[in-house]
Amino acid sequence: MSNILDSINEPGQITELSLEERVALAGEIRERIIGVICNTGGHLASSLGVVELTIALLTVYDPLVDKIIWDVGHQTYPWKLLTGRRELFHTIRQTGGLSGFPRRSESRFDIYGTGHSSTSISAALGFAAARDLSGRSERVVAVIGDGSMTAGLALEGLNNAGALQTDITIILNDNEMSISKNVGALSKHLNKLLTDSTYNKFKDGVWKALGKVPSLGERMRIAAHAVSSAIKKTIVTPASIFEEFGVSYFGPIPGHDLAVLTGVLDRVKRIQGPVLVHVVTKKGKGYSPAESQPVSHHGISGAVVKTPGSKFTGCFSEAIIEAADKDPAVAAITAAMPDGTGLNQFAEKYPERFFDVGIAEQHAVTFACGMAFGGMKPVVAVYSSFMQRAYDQVIHDAALQNAPVLFAMDRAGVVGADGPTHHGIYDISMFLAIPGLSLAAPRDCAVLKKIVSRELSELSEPTGIRYPRGLEPELRFSSPETLPRGIGQIVREGSEILLIAVGPMVSTAVQAGEILKESGIDVMVFDPVWLKPAPVDVICDLAVNRLVVTLEEGTIRGGFGQYAASLLPGWNVLNLGIPDQFVVHGSTKEIIADLKLDPTGVSESIKEHVRINCENS
Repeated sequence: MSNILDSINEPGQITELSLEERVALAGEIRERIIGVICNTGGHLASSLGVVELTIALLTVYDPLVDKIIWDVGHQTYPWKLLTGRRELFHTIRQTGGLSGFPRRSESRFDIYGTGHSSTSISAALGFAAARDLSGRSERVVAVIGDGSMTAGLALEGLNNAGALQTDITIILNDNEMSISKNVGALSKHLNKLLTDSTYNKFKDGVWKALGKVPSLGERMRIAAHAVSSAIKKTIVTPASIFEEFGVSYFGPIPGHDLAVLTGVLDRVKRIQGPVLVHVVTKKGKGYSPAESQPVSHHGISGAVVKTPGSKFTGCFSEAIIEAADKDPAVAAITAAMPDGTGLNQFAEKYPERFFDVGIAEQHAVTFACGMAFGGMKPVVAVYSSFMQRAYDQVIHDAALQNAPVLFAMDRAGVVGADGPTHHGIYDISMFLAIPGLSLAAPRDCAVLKKIVSRELSELSEPTGIRYPRGLEPELRFSSPETLPRGIGQIVREGSEILLIAVGPMVSTAVQAGEILKESGIDVMVFDPVWLKPAPVDVICDLAVNRLVVTLEEGTIRGGFGQYAASLLPGWNVLNLGIPDQFVVHGSTKEIIADLKLDPTGVSESIKEHVRINCENS
C-alpha cells in the first residue's frame, strides 16, 4: 500500500490527488499525528478535528498566493505536515524543533503567527485591506474556532468585516469546544443552527442520493456536484446572527465529509463580500480516547515519567475551596479554563458561585470588579500570559477604583513547549507598574495556600498572586503561620551576598548558594514573598555590607530586580532573570539552563559578579 503523505512535499501536490486519495491521505495524517504527539506531547484533539478541513483548504486555495490565517494555531499540525515540514514533524514543540503554533520565521506558508485566540478575523481583514489597496486579487481566509468567536476581538473583527464589505472568507470551525466546553449565548446560537431542519435536510438529502453508489471515487464526485449545484437552496440560513453583522452565512457543513466540504469551499470562494462558512467538526476525530475525552486530550504531555509531588494548580484549587467553605462571599471566575486553572472542583461544589465567561479575559476582570462592589469576593483565575489581554481592565476597572479582586495567575514563568506566546514572564513588570495593586509570588504550595487564605479573609484591594505550572520545587522551607506584607523571610543565612529570589526561584537560589559555598562565597537567600508592597526596609537593612543579586523567572526589564535596585542607590546590583528577548519553545529544564537560571548558571553569574567587584574595589 502506497504512503500518500510521504509523497507530499509541497501543498500544490494535493490538487493532483483524486478525492479517493485525499480521503486516504486524511487517514494517514491522523495516524502520523497520533503516533508523534502521543510520544512527544502536544495539542492532539484540536488538530485531529481539522484534518479534512486542512486538505480542503489546500485543494481549493493556493497557499503561495492566497492568505490562510489560523486562529490560536494549536490545530495546525495537519497544516505543517502538508506544507513542507513533514520530515521535521517529530521535532514539534521540542528544543530546536518545529513550533506548536504558526510561526512566520518557520515557513512561508505560516503567514501570520499566533498562539492566543480570536486574532484571525482582524488579521485577515488587514490582509484583505492591503490587497485591495494594492490592486491584487488573492483570496483571504480566516479559520476560527467556535470558542474563539466569543472573544471581544473576534466580534470587533466581525463587526468591521460587515462594515468594509471586502472579499473575505471566515471559516467557523464548530466542535462545541474551546479547551473546555463552550459557554454563552453564541454557543447556544450555534447549537440552534446545528439542530435546525435546514442542516438535517441537507445532510439527509446528500447521503440519500449517495446510498447506492458503489465506488468511493464516484461517490465523492457526485457529492461534490450535489453540493455545488444545490448550495444556495439548501444551506443558506439568513436567520443566523452573522447576517446581522453584514456577513453572508453558509452552513452548517459536515466538516469530516471531504467531498462536501471541498465542494462548498470551492463554490463559496467565488462569492463577493464577507462570507462565513459554518463547519461542524469533532474534536479528536479518529482517535477514540480524544473523541470521548476532548478536554483531557486537548494538550497531552507525551510519554513522560510522572514525578510525585504537589502541583501549584491543585494547591490553589484546594485553597479556594477551603476559603469558599468558610465564606459564602467567595466566588470564582475563569475565561474558558476551568480545568487548566483548577476551578473545575470549585464549580462542582459551588456551581452558583462559579462563572465561566468564555474566552473573554477582559470581560472576566470587569465582571469581577462589578461583583466585588456588589459585596462578593471574586477570584479571577487565568494563565499569566492570558492576563496580558486584560491589562487595561486591571488598570482602569480594578486598580483605579480599588476593586477588591484576587487575580490568581497560573503558568507564571517559563512554560516550555508552548513557546513565546505562552511564557508567563511579563506579569511582574505589568503589575509592579500599576498603582494600588499588590502582587505576591509564593515559593511553594504551603505559602500559596497561606496567601490565598489570608487574602480572601480580608480582601480590600486588587491583588495578584503568580505561581508556575507544574510541581513545586524539591526544596521547601518552613514559613510563619501568616505571611504579612512587608516582612519576607530569610531562608538561608550568609554574610557576603544577599540573593533576593522570587517565588519558586528561592529553591534555585538556595541550591546556587550551596554550590558557591564550595568556592568560599557565603550567600544569604531572602524571599520577599510580596513583590508589591515589597519589604523595602528589610531589603535595605540586609543589603548593608553585602553584594546584592536578584533572581526571578520573569523579564528583567521592569521586573522586581530592577525595582529592588532602585531601592539601593549606589549599590552594584546584579539582576538575573529573562533577558530582553522572546524566549523560544522547548523543555522548561533546557530553557532555564540556556538562560542560566538553573543553580549552576546562577552560581556562575554570581562568581563573575564577585570577581568584577573585587577588581573594581
